[in-house]
Amino acid sequence: MADSEPVPPSYEDGLALQREGRIPEAIAVYRAAARRGLTVRLAANLGFCLGEVGEYAEAEHWMGLAARHQPANPHLRQRLGAIYSAQDKVELAELEYRTALAFNPDFAAAELSLASLLLSVGRFAEAWPLMEARTRMHERVVPAVNLPYPEWTGEPLQGRSVMVQVEQGLGDQIQMARFAALLKARGAGQVTLTCRSPLAPLFLATPGVDETVALDAGTTAKLRPHDFWTRYFTLPWRLGVTEQTLWPGPYCFATEDRKARWKPDARIGLAWQASPTGFNGANKGLPEALARRLLDRGAISLQPEDTGVADMADTAAIIDGLDLVISIDTSIAHLAGAMGKPVWILLPFVKVDWRWMRGRTDSPWYPTARLYRQARVNGWGDMVDKVISDLEAQGL
Repeated sequence: MADSEPVPPSYEDGLALQREGRIPEAIAVYRAAARRGLTVRLAANLGFCLGEVGEYAEAEHWMGLAARHQPANPHLRQRLGAIYSAQDKVELAELEYRTALAFNPDFAAAELSLASLLLSVGRFAEAWPLMEARTRMHERVVPAVNLPYPEWTGEPLQGRSVMVQVEQGLGDQIQMARFAALLKARGAGQVTLTCRSPLAPLFLATPGVDETVALDAGTTAKLRPHDFWTRYFTLPWRLGVTEQTLWPGPYCFATEDRKARWKPDARIGLAWQASPTGFNGANKGLPEALARRLLDRGAISLQPEDTGVADMADTAAIIDGLDLVISIDTSIAHLAGAMGKPVWILLPFVKVDWRWMRGRTDSPWYPTARLYRQARVNGWGDMVDKVISDLEAQGL
């Protein structure tokens, strides 16, 4: 009896691979399936997966096909917008996001995508209200708030107390902790930051902060009553923050007792590993062999597992004694920037975060930052060559 012909991989096989995170394998299966017969779902998933690995021109082709066949599908319009955004086709991306919202005004993913796009081009005032969509999408990192006192929506604060509720990651909280000083400037009598435990000692030295409460995921804490509560990423909306009004000076500081305990024996610190569970973790980390090139030049690792620090206040003390920090897009980049320390931030090609904006080598969030951007997928080698050349030019 002759052997039967092998069954070619199907759309369902590709979908299973995609759900397992095996994106290159899923792409191969989807391409093969597309040659035999195309559906809207197949075109959309192939376009999405290609976008995940930075093959944007082909991703645009397939997602565009899907969107043209189902023009009233807000999910396809939002995903096509994301592919346009990744290629810096800002006007087309904005059109797709707004079209998605026209078909579904409650589509949180499209709102959040539009917010990120607008922030990336400096249109802060339009973007901040749209950022509230995060509270409907990501309860794991933006926990729901159930408190017996009201949310602050811009009311007078003279003498009143405000609780800033924890959300998102360490770098996000560092970025937004600067606004405690603005709450004080508005007259707040008490500003309390709830934050992840590694940040609690650091934020006690941040201007405008009266109290910190450590609140890690899955834990609870007894919080005394306040007049109002708010969230970190809601503050810039309520405070009317624009790119032009961002505070240019440092707002995180190492304390004298910590500095006495941590004295680095190098001029340069390097943060090169990203949390695998954080946003874009798969694309942000610097490969170990390339990190080794910088470490072999005399940089010291700032990874907590290497330094032995107990919290971010200890890391701040180490950074205080350095001339320069080189960091991927992680919390240490935010900390160095918040301290006013020169920091070179290494950004990936795929899924660059909105806060680093577009086509810039500087940052309005951190005036002492210099941004290095990959020119192609996984272009870390070229970037490290440039960093080493710049270090040599500066005698570091």
